[in-house]
Amino acid sequence: MSRQVLRAQITVRCCGTTVPERTAGPCWQLFIVMTGLVSDWPTFTWPTSPQAPTVEERAAALASLGFALAEDAEWEWCESTTPEYHPHPVQVELMAAAQIRPLNGGAA
Repeated sequence: MSRQVLRAQITVRCCGTTVPERTAGPCWQLFIVMTGLVSDWPTFTWPTSPQAPTVEERAAALASLGFALAEDAEWEWCESTTPEYHPHPVQVELMAAAQIRPLNGGAA
């Protein structure tokens, strides 16, 4: 198995997203942070919902992209605010990140 350790990030898309498919409202997206263009990063989008994905849902999303949490890794949460240029009042948003590793035969 590869010993390569990467990072995954989860963020709520408060105004929806256009990549990989358009959503009409807030949704959560998981990104596998890699070198190269952001548009080429493996991405998983949950159905439109303001609810944060559960630990089990995050693990399933990672596995669907060919990854798993690295040994002893945990999701680290932080708060931020939406940029002032958004078409709604500034609000608090949550983001999470964790160290991950490719599964055997995974995408990385």
